[in-house]
Amino acid sequence: MKHLNAPFRIAVANQKGGVGKTTTAVNLAASLAALDVPTTLIDLDPQANASLAFGLDYRLGGPHIYEAMIGNYSINDIFRDTELPLLKVIPSNPDVIAAEVELVDHPRRANLLADTLEQVTDPTTITIIDCPPALGFLTLNALTAANHLLAPLQCEFYALDGLARLLHTVELTRQTYNPDLEILGLVLTMFDKRNRLSHQVADEVTRHFPDHILATRIPRNVRLAESPSHGKPVLLFDVQSTGAQAHLELAQEIMARLNIA
Repeated sequence: MKHLNAPFRIAVANQKGGVGKTTTAVNLAASLAALDVPTTLIDLDPQANASLAFGLDYRLGGPHIYEAMIGNYSINDIFRDTELPLLKVIPSNPDVIAAEVELVDHPRRANLLADTLEQVTDPTTITIIDCPPALGFLTLNALTAANHLLAPLQCEFYALDGLARLLHTVELTRQTYNPDLEILGLVLTMFDKRNRLSHQVADEVTRHFPDHILATRIPRNVRLAESPSHGKPVLLFDVQSTGAQAHLELAQEIMARLNIA
């Protein structure tokens, strides 16, 4: 089991929808745990898809991340166990969307998640934060609480569309709230090695961001797409699939970047 004195917090963010953000967050968290790294996945997206990917259905009730952020529950009471012994999940709920309106005048509105995470009594080595597909209040909270950003990019013509805005938001967050925020990497998703466009997008992203692009590419994969409907990360659904193996490679690459032996 790999422990560190200073836990890593990774916000998985991209304001574009449909880029594989939640798929990346869910399967990266599962892969890290499978590689013996104690990991927490925080679902900060009101759609709660990361929660559903582990069979945690908000319709069945139970406390969620927003209730911890506003003080209705201690965050230590809302960790949920998974089939992976080293992975815990903090679920979301559509009620999280209310934060945008209800907390607009809160004096520490951008720091609520960071303040909440400081109350965790037994932090894991890595915390993955799945952000909403927007650069709003919740994503700002994630970037303020995190020390690293991981941005999934779909291998499509508009892959770089909006990325400049995301990186600008990162820079503003550094200047205003969180000088420790770093870009961990950009990860290409839905990569089809038979598709010329996928290779063109990969070349373009590498040319523009050579220091940030990760070597691992997440392929289009049927088993990867099917696994959420079974309430499992792909690692537990079909470990031999190309989707599972790619996320294990991504986890190993991120561990190397973070110097986790």
